[in-house]
Amino acid sequence: MFDTRLRQKLALQKEKGLYRNPPVVEGGDGRTVTVDGRTLVNFASNDYLGLGRCEALRTKAAEAFSRYGTSSSSSRLVSGNGSAIREAEKAYADYFGYEDAVFFPSGYQANLAILSTLFGPEETLLFDKHVHASTVKGMQLGSAPFKGFRHNSMGHLEKRLKSASGQSVVVTESLFSMDGDTPPLAELSDLKETLGFLTVVDEAHAYGAMGIGGRGIARGVADVALGTFGKAMGLFGAFVLLPSLYREYLFNFASPLIYTTALPEAHAVTALSVLSEVEQGDDRRERLSYLSRKLTRLLTDRGFTVCGEAHILAVQIGSEERAQELVTKLFNQGYFAFTARFPTVPMGQAIIRLSLTANHTEKDLEDFSDALAALDR
Repeated sequence: MFDTRLRQKLALQKEKGLYRNPPVVEGGDGRTVTVDGRTLVNFASNDYLGLGRCEALRTKAAEAFSRYGTSSSSSRLVSGNGSAIREAEKAYADYFGYEDAVFFPSGYQANLAILSTLFGPEETLLFDKHVHASTVKGMQLGSAPFKGFRHNSMGHLEKRLKSASGQSVVVTESLFSMDGDTPPLAELSDLKETLGFLTVVDEAHAYGAMGIGGRGIARGVADVALGTFGKAMGLFGAFVLLPSLYREYLFNFASPLIYTTALPEAHAVTALSVLSEVEQGDDRRERLSYLSRKLTRLLTDRGFTVCGEAHILAVQIGSEERAQELVTKLFNQGYFAFTARFPTVPMGQAIIRLSLTANHTEKDLEDFSDALAALDR
């Protein structure tokens, strides 16, 4: 009976065009990826600055793991609270302009910790309806009531704020992972000054790639910010930037932090090297911005509706089946792209999500745009 139920649900996924079976990636250099022995131009990676394949960073990571070992072998609250980790956390807090920081094994885990632990029945969480699935899961696991507001609508948020009881906490992203757009941060700041709420901002897709020195774009409004090492910063894991009081509270009450093995000290040492690369990455950020604008123009000129204000572009398709068909055909022509379908996006609003990296060439963008236009006829 159990196996039958699983097979039936999988069959239904296939009928709806929602079945997922990711290809096995055999290698790549950041700009390209190898699948089934074929080299494809990669438009599905979040390695925005190309640091994940940076030779200098790889060398420093190898040296760090050789010196410090490969595992902390314990949680932060047992014996895994290494001095190198604490040093790196303080460096990140200082660089991004916050009082303190905490490193986590993943961004998903960090969002679970923040949203399920810091806030309780006395607070009301008001979240943009397009926030990441990990944010939603964190709220579901916590005890604070939560309500959504329309995507990037400050008018709807204001109505929610005025009707909320207790302390309000606004939860949003600085660069949305599927839409590729940003909230009206100046309006959010004005609203915050008037109504006095707390703000949690996920800057996972902005840190490293946007803002002065790669510091993101939401420092003026974010009381708590989440960043990941696994995107523009070319490593793995995540960090949360926050007041020292909040950090102390997480260490005493956050299950996702207390009951997990800490990242190794070698990771923290490498993270310091990452910070140096990010600080010196203006040329990479400028090129990434240029390529993003160019691809938007190329696709728009070919009749596509493209959303996105930075290095994440969403090509509007609509039908789940059609989006998957186009991505499959692109794969056959040498392009690795990702289709976002329900439940990642609303039903009937499927997109082809394109991620740019500073390592892409202009010819990559021109050839891809031509290929997609030809397939969509």
